[in-house]
Amino acid sequence: MDFSNFNAAEQAHMTKIIEKRQMQDFLKMYSNLVEKCFNACCNDFTSKALSSKEETCIMNCAEKFIKHSERVGARFAESNAEAMAAAQNPT
Repeated sequence: MDFSNFNAAEQAHMTKIIEKRQMQDFLKMYSNLVEKCFNACCNDFTSKALSSKEETCIMNCAEKFIKHSERVGARFAESNAEAMAAAQNPT
């Protein structure tokens, strides 16, 4: 977003709003990761410790989730860059 036509106070306010939204998005993603991996991997509640099988499952689940999120983010950035380029060079 271009905030160059905003004054300093408006720019600071918009930056705060964006940072707050990014934090909310991060917390939502983290919560989804915890819920998904817990539901998929934790099924033995006879002990308060994780079994080695559960621990391995959680590590793999988290790694896959993070790699997926990184890939989606990269594709979004590429798509956004293409859209910006197309907007700057209309044919």
